[in-house]
Parts: sequence; C-alpha cells; structure tokens
Amino acid sequence: MSTATEIRIPPLRQGDRLTVEEFERRYDAMPDLKKAELIEGVVYVASPVSAENHGDPHFDLIGWLSMYKTATPGTKGSDNGTVRMKKGANRPQPDVSLRILHECGGQSHIDDDGYLAGAPELVAEVAASSVSYDLHDKLDTYERNGVKEYVVWRVEDQAVDWLILQGGHFTPLPLSSDGCYKSEVFPGLWLDPKALVDGKMDRVIDVLQRGLASAEHKTFVDKLQKEKRPTK
Repeated sequence: MSTATEIRIPPLRQGDRLTVEEFERRYDAMPDLKKAELIEGVVYVASPVSAENHGDPHFDLIGWLSMYKTATPGTKGSDNGTVRMKKGANRPQPDVSLRILHECGGQSHIDDDGYLAGAPELVAEVAASSVSYDLHDKLDTYERNGVKEYVVWRVEDQAVDWLILQGGHFTPLPLSSDGCYKSEVFPGLWLDPKALVDGKMDRVIDVLQRGLASAEHKTFVDKLQKEKRPTK
C-alpha cells in the first residue's frame, strides 16, 4: 500500500540532463530497462534494435573478442556493462569491452558495487553509420577518459573504424599490408575488417588464430602473468 510519504523516482527519459548519482538512482529503479547511458550529463535510452543492423553484428563482435580473451589469461571481456568513468558525468554502456585485469596492470577495476570503474583498454560499438553518437559524443567521452583503442562497426556504411589513443586523441590505426587491423594494446588481436563486414566469420577466426599463434601474443601473455599481483 502506498503512503503519502513515499517518494516517486522519475523514470529515465531520452535527453534528460542528470548527475551521475541521479542517473544511477533512476536506472536502479528501472530493473526492466535493458540499456541506458549517461554521456556528458545527457541520458540516452536505447530503442529496440534489429537483428540485421545491431543484433547480428554485436554477436559477431562478442565471438571475436571472446576467443581472444579465452586465449589470453590476464584479460577480461564484458557485454553491455555500465562503466563508471572518472572524468565528466559519464556512465556509458559499451556494446563490448576488453580490458587488462587490474591485478595484471590494467587501468580499470571492479568497484565495491560490482561496476567497472575506470576506462577499459578497448571498447567496441555497433553503430548505424558515421552520424551515430558512437562517433561523436561517445567518442569524445572515451577519448578523454583514456580508452586506448576504440572499434566502431558502421553497419550501414559497411565499414569498421579502429582508433588508437595517441597524445590524448584518437587517431586511425593503419591497416597492415595484408589488409588487417592489428591491435597495439592487445598483441595478437588481429581483425580482417572486410571479412567481418561481409559476414565471413571463418576468415575472421582464421586471422585471429594467426594472431594468437604469433610470437608477440606469447610475449604479451608472459608479461601479464609476470605482472600479476595477488588479489585481496
């Protein structure tokens, strides 16, 4: 039974301007809400998404990064997890993220509330096109909070952008001579963007497996294990 003293918590609405504390309070009061983000103090509530323009590409991105994480002890991946960014009024919810564990030298950690605090080393988003906020407001947020690599699959444009943080700003990662992206932060994380866009996941997996078999990936795994600190 409701009483006159009960306080109604307003729902999150697209375009609301909130503090991070108020955003989290309202989000927690909406357990059925699948995705909402706070980007530079502005609320973005996700609309229903189609399989072709989001669901299927999202699934393929997860498969690619999950395979890398499985072969790389000291790393961890996440799907649609809210991130408590340190700079600005920001609570993004990346489609996929990949991070180095804090105990292995990573720049983010799981806080007492179970949220990821700080920027994951790599974020991947599925965007409709170049006009999406993923390549504007969110890009600026990830940039100034220190995300080291940002992958955006522009589905309608049939293109994949891979940006790396240099001098505090994102710059395009050049393709290798064989037309592949090769991560600078996660050695062995290789991607054939054309194969990904064309839905040729056998080719995507083959290229990744070659990256995982490379000497630089083995060196990276050894480095992570040497740097690993005991957890509390």
